[in-house]
Amino acid sequence: MQNHKVEICGVNTANLKVLTEKEKMELLKRMKEGDPHAREELIKGNLRLVLSVIQRFTNRGENLDDLFQVGCIGLMKAIDHFDTSQGVKFSTYGVPMIIGEIRRYLRDNNAMRVSRSLRDIAYKAMQMKEKFLAEHDREPTTDEIASALQLPREEVVLAMESIVEPISLYEPVFSDGNDTVYVMDQVGDGNDDRNWLDEIALKQAIRDLSDREKHILSLRFFQGKTQMEVAKEIGISQAQISRLEKAALQKVKKEL
Repeated sequence: MQNHKVEICGVNTANLKVLTEKEKMELLKRMKEGDPHAREELIKGNLRLVLSVIQRFTNRGENLDDLFQVGCIGLMKAIDHFDTSQGVKFSTYGVPMIIGEIRRYLRDNNAMRVSRSLRDIAYKAMQMKEKFLAEHDREPTTDEIASALQLPREEVVLAMESIVEPISLYEPVFSDGNDTVYVMDQVGDGNDDRNWLDEIALKQAIRDLSDREKHILSLRFFQGKTQMEVAKEIGISQAQISRLEKAALQKVKKEL
């Protein structure tokens, strides 16, 4: 953890109990039967699950104690709503619930303020989405959400988009162990007026590139295609496109 911290909210994370899946199912059954101690044992036995989830958010500058407490709320919701008859592991259901609770907390505390009315619509839409998923075993369409809330589709879309957490262009989306593909690699370049490759002595700089390298740079920087689109057109993986593109650009920079 950050700063090698072991204690969070007064809890020594090194000593957290870990329940087996069988133990979790037995405790869930006892809880449903009215055992007042089973729920508490489930919470204590799944705190490591909360800990593993909040590590995904440690680079946001948030207080770990706060994230841990919010994650515990998500854990309790997961425990209270988990259906043992579905035949899935508790963590499969619990992790998304914990992540969802933390993301709601981060949205509410985001520096970018969203109007109360939009947030209310967005939260109602998320609640409807969770209910629909539980009943129909699939996510509802935007039209179905709008119909259930009796609101215009455009209003629901605006509300949902207003609470989407922004991501960094440098956030990794894929890695094959050697090359990492970032969000920025999947964004097409739509600036046709002042593309930086147009402003250099391109013919001179790329004369020694292979035909494949020239083709990749042309698709990426002249036609504004993403690495994924180029990969599909050429017939190789996105990681290979990323590697070839970076190598070609290094050659061009060396020539310049």
